[in-house]
Amino acid sequence: MAIEAQQKLSTLRKSCLVRDDSGPFRVYRDDAGSTFHSVTHILKETAPEWQQKALERWLARPGSEQDRDTAATRGTLAHNHAEYILKTGAQLARKAANKRNVWKSHSDGLERCPGSITSWGIERAIQGAPRVPWSAAGYARGLRGWIGKNVTAIHAVEFSIHHPAGFAGTCDALLDIQGKGPVVVDWKTSQRERSEDMLTNYIDQLGAYSLGLMRLTGIKAAGALVVVARRTGAPQIRELSELELRGAEARFLDRCERYFAA
Repeated sequence: MAIEAQQKLSTLRKSCLVRDDSGPFRVYRDDAGSTFHSVTHILKETAPEWQQKALERWLARPGSEQDRDTAATRGTLAHNHAEYILKTGAQLARKAANKRNVWKSHSDGLERCPGSITSWGIERAIQGAPRVPWSAAGYARGLRGWIGKNVTAIHAVEFSIHHPAGFAGTCDALLDIQGKGPVVVDWKTSQRERSEDMLTNYIDQLGAYSLGLMRLTGIKAAGALVVVARRTGAPQIRELSELELRGAEARFLDRCERYFAA
């Protein structure tokens, strides 16, 4: 079970879908000709009316385009920093664990080395990480601090999913957090703390990733986390229990039905 699940998870490092930007919005296609719409586009189109109107008002403001570009760049830089630390930390931990032959298979289908080795690898990665440009430095600092304190196993970083319901996307990470997992994790950045209403799309996004992960690998996530990096201080954390994650999965499937029925 562990070997099969690990092998299937490893195949998600690279998407097997072909991106198509020829239409009014991006879609993805597989070898059989099936079409998949992006998770984020489905979320945008099925967001509550008040959210869509708020976005329209914000986009109508002078300078909103520049603000949006700045936020996108900031988010990309912070994401890339977290990705570097996790991927480099995982490589270092894997080499050390292989030398000691300390991998153990677990009932969830995943293999783990001792959390202390993963923590060591992450700390080494943090020490050698490239410097982040000033505009995103605070956000990146918050993410790497949180990763260093909480991540005890790194199962996948930037893994791609798709689902017969018609959606596809890329999740930031599948991790163990303080010894518990696997947990689906997505990084966000925001100048201000997000209300529960504003977090709804992010929560349902995690439901989509969990569905795709289960469909493609058989791995059932034990929970999920939205980690919202801030300009200063620790990130805002929204943790989903396993029950809440199952609810997010159901809501996203409902949103898919409404999206494709429109």
